[in-house]
Amino acid sequence: MLDTTFLTPAQIVAELDKYIIGQHEAKRHVAIALRNRWRRLHAPAEMQKEIVPNNILMIGATGVGKTEIARRLAFLADAPFVKVEASKFTEVGYVGRDVESMVRDLAEQAVSRLRQRRQEEVKAQAAQAVEDLILDALIPPIKGYPKDAAGRTGLGFSSESSATSALPDSDQELNERTRERFRQKIRNGELEDRRIEISVAQSGPNVGIMGAPGMMDEATMSGLQDMLGNMLPKKSRKRKVSVAEARKILLEEEAAKLVDMDEIKEEAIRQAENSGIIFIDEIDKVATSGSGKSGGPDVSRQGVQRDLLPIVEGSAVNTKYGIVNTDHILFIAAGAFHVSKPSDLIPELQGRFPIRVELQSLTRDDFYRILKDPKNALTKQYQALLAAEDVQLNFEDEALLKLAEIAFEVNSEVENIGARRLHTVMSRLLNKLLFDVPDKLPAGTELTITPQLVEERLRDMVKNRDINQYIL
Repeated sequence: MLDTTFLTPAQIVAELDKYIIGQHEAKRHVAIALRNRWRRLHAPAEMQKEIVPNNILMIGATGVGKTEIARRLAFLADAPFVKVEASKFTEVGYVGRDVESMVRDLAEQAVSRLRQRRQEEVKAQAAQAVEDLILDALIPPIKGYPKDAAGRTGLGFSSESSATSALPDSDQELNERTRERFRQKIRNGELEDRRIEISVAQSGPNVGIMGAPGMMDEATMSGLQDMLGNMLPKKSRKRKVSVAEARKILLEEEAAKLVDMDEIKEEAIRQAENSGIIFIDEIDKVATSGSGKSGGPDVSRQGVQRDLLPIVEGSAVNTKYGIVNTDHILFIAAGAFHVSKPSDLIPELQGRFPIRVELQSLTRDDFYRILKDPKNALTKQYQALLAAEDVQLNFEDEALLKLAEIAFEVNSEVENIGARRLHTVMSRLLNKLLFDVPDKLPAGTELTITPQLVEERLRDMVKNRDINQYIL
């Protein structure tokens, strides 16, 4: 039976609309790409390998929503996601990150998120084991006392041990009653500040591997280090901590013991290959100019592009968790292309991104809606911050229109940094209020931002355009 719970393209766009204003064409393309991944997994088995993702190239000025679209898309897909900057990579043979590291990062992220979920699933079981460890630290059981199958001591468990039968019944009963009283206190949270001594697993030393540079890749080196590290005996050390701290430390250790890491690695690799999304930002920084000169200090931009080709097209990358095939990973690249053009990318790489979307520059109305509509709008963020001080912050609609107008004008005349300009104007507008709370503006105060206040606080910014200290 098909899984019909996955979001449709229209539903994906509706979810993106909650956080991102405008850019409808880009949203439609990424929504289709995301739904196509679900469609491929439900296609006939013989066709699944043949269906490849349509990678997307997003073109637009900084601050128009390129990164936010990709980030929200990964959240909706509930898929492994990594964001990398193309300008950080160098051609193979040069000092710096090689392009294969983005796939290794994806595998690492996939394993990490899956391990966290598995540990969450066994948290109740781990919590019981942690409770017993804390209890043993508070009231150690009598040596030789009978234990159940789980290793817990208690009355009523039969034992043929001569050491146990030699213990007086009164001592056994007193010890168990005391333990049960303390167990109840632990559950009631009455002993959270009591300090106890626990054994904490200690990570082993880093294992160095001798060899000439270039003899093995990063993944092989990391895998060998992990293998040699696992061969060393595990060490533990004693720590004195509160019961509350002990619970956090031990819960993580006990949960880790209950999960099958081999199963997690296999499943994580499968998720990375079939659902993974790699967002390559600033891809315009590795594009050469029309004259063919790279310019600047960047090392072999064209070499980086050629190294990207097999990764994006589909190849096998060795990671410390196993081989990851990139055939069905969705790649989304983005760039402002202020200096270069998409056509300055080598033709082979252009062909790997068949879907090209141009994001529109933000208008005054877009700025107004960004301040008002999204679930994570800046106005709502500042209201939440001041609500922590029991101060109510309100914005008049005309004030929001004024803020949007100022942000748009400054972007037009100084430097267009898109929606990030709103952070600049909001910070300039509210800094004095944020400083005065709670000393001059105590709890219970109600503040209203009016158009007059916006004009007063931001007048100099509009007149002089001297905002270097605020540019992000």
